[in-house]
Amino acid sequence: MQKLYLALIMGVGFFALSACGSPTPETLVMDISMAEFSFTPDVIEAKVGQQVTLNLTNRGALQHEIMFGRSAMMMGGQPNGYEMDMFSMAGMDPTVTFGGGMEDDMMMGEAGMQHGGFSVILPPGQQTAQMTFTVTEEMIGEWEFGCFEQDGVHYTAGMTGMMVVTP
Repeated sequence: MQKLYLALIMGVGFFALSACGSPTPETLVMDISMAEFSFTPDVIEAKVGQQVTLNLTNRGALQHEIMFGRSAMMMGGQPNGYEMDMFSMAGMDPTVTFGGGMEDDMMMGEAGMQHGGFSVILPPGQQTAQMTFTVTEEMIGEWEFGCFEQDGVHYTAGMTGMMVVTP
């Protein structure tokens, strides 16, 4: 009888501890403004397992984009994307929807025509997009985000930010 009682207590304790495991972090929703030559805010902090939704708005007079990666890649002496694309490293593409009737295929995806890596491009005129993804373990660490428009002039002018991913 004592063994049965002990087994019952251990089983209930194990169940209680497993139910107290790491909860899924709350969804992170951030509004990011793009303008000459900055992102506001310029820091994103997220946790593994967290769903992130970035509401992007181009408030500038020029076309802007957002890319996430590490180690700016140079082409013709100018920055031209990242050597390591955050989304490629994680084996995923975020979901992107555009406001204002913009053509999705024209404004997102592998930016191979201009530079490597996943990017969301917004023309001027208060254009908007919503980018959603779930943070994975492959994303742990610091990632830069930047705009490489006009042959890297925007990036060189300081249009960068930092995404910090923690476990």
